[in-house]
Amino acid sequence: MKPMLEIVLVEPQIATNTGNIIRVCANVGSRLHLVRPLGFALDDSSLRRGGLDYHELTDTQVWETWEDCRAALGAGRRWFATTTRDPDRRYDEVEYRAGDVVAFGCEATGLGDALLADFPSAQRLHIPMRPSNRSLNLANAVSVVVYEAWRQHDFAGAATGTFEESLRPTGGSGG
Repeated sequence: MKPMLEIVLVEPQIATNTGNIIRVCANVGSRLHLVRPLGFALDDSSLRRGGLDYHELTDTQVWETWEDCRAALGAGRRWFATTTRDPDRRYDEVEYRAGDVVAFGCEATGLGDALLADFPSAQRLHIPMRPSNRSLNLANAVSVVVYEAWRQHDFAGAATGTFEESLRPTGGSGG
């Protein structure tokens, strides 16, 4: 089964953001791709704290370069880039398909101009914001987009029943 979305973080800088994104990906059934350089070590305690124990539930790949990531995921997919620079298309105007790829840039600068040049304007997405704001936190931006895609697919695979019934076993003896 294809993941809901393939999420690509290009040169993420903040471990807690990436940890939170790991948690989101685990909860919606998306795969996460990290493109180096990373602003943290993968064993960083902040990453673990943000992702808690969800890292084991998320398929996370690390790529040396953007080109390696693009080649591995394939050109046959639909690719989207998030940007605050060219607000031609809102993120919620896309009819997402399982296996679509959405790329997000680093916290400080977003996706660079050279990388954005790979995407036609119809594949450049933005999240509306009030005037004079630069951007959302990276983890929040990823959450907004992946939950919209999942909503469009009627939250396929979501837990049913009560919260307590949906809890996964921890393997411990409790207490």
